[in-house]
Amino acid sequence: MLSELSEWFWQERLWFPEGLGWADLEDRDGRVYAKAQDLWVALPIALIFLIIRQIFERMVATPLASLLGVKETVRLKAPRNPKLESYYSKVTKYPTQISVASLCKQTSFSEREVQRWFRRRRNQDRPSLLKKFREASWRFTFYLLAFIAGLAALIDVSTTLLPSQYWYYMIELGFYSSLLFSVASDVKRKDFKEQIVHHVATILLISFSWCVNYIRAGTLIMLVHDSSDYLLESAKMFNYAGWRNACNYIFIVFAAIFIVTRLVIFPFWIIYCTWVYPVTIYEPFFGYYFFNGLLMILQCLHIFWAVLIVRIAIRFLTNNEKVDDDRSDKDETDESGEEEDRVAEDKKDMKKNRPVQNGYIVHNNNHRKTE
Repeated sequence: MLSELSEWFWQERLWFPEGLGWADLEDRDGRVYAKAQDLWVALPIALIFLIIRQIFERMVATPLASLLGVKETVRLKAPRNPKLESYYSKVTKYPTQISVASLCKQTSFSEREVQRWFRRRRNQDRPSLLKKFREASWRFTFYLLAFIAGLAALIDVSTTLLPSQYWYYMIELGFYSSLLFSVASDVKRKDFKEQIVHHVATILLISFSWCVNYIRAGTLIMLVHDSSDYLLESAKMFNYAGWRNACNYIFIVFAAIFIVTRLVIFPFWIIYCTWVYPVTIYEPFFGYYFFNGLLMILQCLHIFWAVLIVRIAIRFLTNNEKVDDDRSDKDETDESGEEEDRVAEDKKDMKKNRPVQNGYIVHNNNHRKTE
């Protein structure tokens, strides 16, 4: 059965246009082509990346964080309470008002104490600032080096597969595979699902383009993505270190490059060349639709992230606000929670027909001295 499945998977009509096949990618006359079996090298490379990352984060990123002044916020731990912990882990991290009232009866806590417990417990599960910085510095280092390597690989116009192109492909594939392996322990953001789709689509694109020898197209696609990613990661690093101006200005440069590369060059140049040009030479085939379908998935993700980026940039340019990643889950403070409680109590008082002005209770704070 496995042999039949393999034979079906590798049949030429899925991978090539009519008239071409695997025989056309056999090495001859000094020309070397990519081989599908080369992709297995990416697995040990991915494992090596996971090891190197641990060493890098401890030996390089942590001292760098201290040098740049990354400061951890003091987080108050939620006191041990089996009933609240059970509800937190098995039901939800965000109890409704009705659930809070029920938990108060079970624990003899007041509503404010229950809400405070859940805020502190949620904060315990959030990644620390140091963890975010170390992850950003690791990705910054890789994306910057990958961008430089991509430029070198793209400049060479040789018609045969070069060792530099081979290693560029395998290292990129190994890196994205390592991101997929470490996704459970990495910092989770609000676009977690989109990131998973991006990693899977990227791995499939790299693998497919390698198998059918779309080396230059694949190199250009990876280069376009790496051209702005290292800027984003560097902006995050400065943000975590509290270097507001550096973060803001780097982010604006990143936003400009992202929009040009992902919303202009990628769709109107790369996708145009892979979607329009091939059908002038060959009839469309499965591989043609598969490859371009993956590119369109990436383009949809680009539009999704571009909206978030533009929103942040506009907020900074118009209001001079600090650049913050909207995807990140921020810590909750007891003060902010108590302020929410106070507002909720005021809303209850409003129902008692007390004087209201602009949505707030009017308190009589005017006192006259008796003459």
